[in-house]
Amino acid sequence: MTRRREKPLRFEIMRLDDVDGTAVDTTVVDAASVNRIVQQAAAIGQRLYIRPAESTAS
Repeated sequence: MTRRREKPLRFEIMRLDDVDGTAVDTTVVDAASVNRIVQQAAAIGQRLYIRPAESTAS
């Protein structure tokens, strides 16, 4: 039996402008990093938009 290697789950995180809510910058991180980034943003009142990152076919 062969096992397929699962790709790590990745998320796109966009930092949003405080005034109009447009994306100021974007980063793609692994699932393990999402909590740390959310905690940092919450500590300073920063707004984020988080969604699964687009996966590339291989």
